[in-house]
Amino acid sequence: MRGFAEEADAGLLSPVSASPLVAALTGDRAVLAAILAVESGWAAVLETAGLAPAGSAAVVASAAEAGRYDLADIALRAQGGGNPVIPLLADLRKQAAVLDTAGVGAGKAVHTSLTSQDVLDTALMLLARNTVQAVLADLHGTAAALAHLAEQHAGTLCVGRSLTQHSLPFTFGLRAAQWFHGVAAAGRQLAALEFPVQFGGAAGTLAAGTVLTDGTHATPFSLVDALAAQLGLAPAPAPWHTNRLAITSLGNALAAVLDACGKIAADVLFLSRPEVGEVAEPRAAGRGVSSAMPQKQNPVLSVLVRSAALQAPGLAAQLHLAAATFNDERPDGAWHTEWPALRQLLSLTLGAAGHLRELAEGLQVFPDAMGRNLDLAGPLLLAEGINAAIAPLLAENAGRSGKQQLQDVVDRTLRAPAGEQAATYRKLLREAVPPDAVPDARLAELLDPAGYLGQSAEISRRILAAFPEFVTRTPNANGASRG
Repeated sequence: MRGFAEEADAGLLSPVSASPLVAALTGDRAVLAAILAVESGWAAVLETAGLAPAGSAAVVASAAEAGRYDLADIALRAQGGGNPVIPLLADLRKQAAVLDTAGVGAGKAVHTSLTSQDVLDTALMLLARNTVQAVLADLHGTAAALAHLAEQHAGTLCVGRSLTQHSLPFTFGLRAAQWFHGVAAAGRQLAALEFPVQFGGAAGTLAAGTVLTDGTHATPFSLVDALAAQLGLAPAPAPWHTNRLAITSLGNALAAVLDACGKIAADVLFLSRPEVGEVAEPRAAGRGVSSAMPQKQNPVLSVLVRSAALQAPGLAAQLHLAAATFNDERPDGAWHTEWPALRQLLSLTLGAAGHLRELAEGLQVFPDAMGRNLDLAGPLLLAEGINAAIAPLLAENAGRSGKQQLQDVVDRTLRAPAGEQAATYRKLLREAVPPDAVPDARLAELLDPAGYLGQSAEISRRILAAFPEFVTRTPNANGASRG
């Protein structure tokens, strides 16, 4: 039975999140440990307030070691009450009784005046906080690598694309800066989250807590604030059993991170196609292999990241659907649907963030290929700038404005064979534009892609300056290896 529970977190069909770190922070045993941490923390709060016997918190803390419990058995027994807290509490009380060799009455400190939702909501906030810290460490690493690429390739010309077609001259530095922008903005949103403690009792009125503290200096609110401090969570002004903004805000922020990750992955997947060849993922032994074609080097990091990004919207929507249908003072099945959706979002985001960091830190950039692709459109890529600069200088000809005359040049050029269009455009343009209106030297300037980059450099600079906290590299959270 233990094997079933452990293997359930292996990630066989979710390779993006199959990682020791992801399992350690979001797996079943991490959930169990978080629930036990809440119960242990509560026992400490009660003892400190004089509401539980002296020495009981230490006993509960010893009993709250996650390795003492059978995950599979608890999962199966959770069907009896609809959540895992109920069977775990029964086991925790038994463990506390066994370990209470001094007879201090430690059982009185277990779960007193709490309800299952208090414990599980708070435990999921603990789980989320720990996972978000690890995600942020990877986002900082990714953003720093992208900032370096933006600065290193500020003058590396490439082609900009819109609606799949070549549009204008661009720089790879600006592309990297825009990738940075998405990651840093999503990371800042994630870093601003609060993870509030939950405490309302059976119906969110703190009735049992009021009885518990009657005649003491404590109040239910002082106890919950103490629990928040004990666990390193944010205090809550009131119970939020059916006000799920803490959950949906978390889901939104995680989905935003995966949106930013997915954008980069989609670009890298296109840019690494052999016929484009502008970038390549970092190589590693055994990565990118095919079961049938030994010559292939698949961009697997981007594939995995994109797979996570494509799943995120549905999971975030599930959290909103649940929040909108939380009925009464404590809900029925809507609450239960949050748990797997939230945990999957956490797992996918953590897994994708790690893969994206490796991708960004090792991305191979090929300026020669970028130049080659830029040359495919040749001077036609400058048609917008040519029109803006030259059309006002041309006299009307046969009732056609300067803009219409230049459009005729483009239309005739596009009828030429692809390999001849660059020369054709230059020739037809020179014929249509009198040298006295635009001398050869000026025309050459207008046909230089490096001269039509607009504010690319300043845009990149402004993006990096807007997120200074993401420009410097940071190590993985806790120095953990992703394996």
